[in-house]
Amino acid sequence: MSPGGAEMVVTKGGNGTLTDGEVELQPKGSEAAFAGATPGPDAQEVALGKRYTSTEGGVSLLITKGGNCDLRYNGEPMEMQQPRKLPSSD
Repeated sequence: MSPGGAEMVVTKGGNGTLTDGEVELQPKGSEAAFAGATPGPDAQEVALGKRYTSTEGGVSLLITKGGNCDLRYNGEPMEMQQPRKLPSSD
């Protein structure tokens, strides 16, 4: 969970740190840990169902609740994954 209200599930994990700007993400139910925290300065709207991956591809997230968030893994911005093209079913 992020200070901006976004929630996500880690679909591929690693040993690094997930943050919203400089604020470390917390498990759901730990909202008190964000006392006074706001989304990072580069926060964008993250939409339900979108997937994000770290630049080296070691960590992936699936957004389960949209909100404002500056997703970062070990300080590096995460990138939204593009949908895979499926073969046609001619």
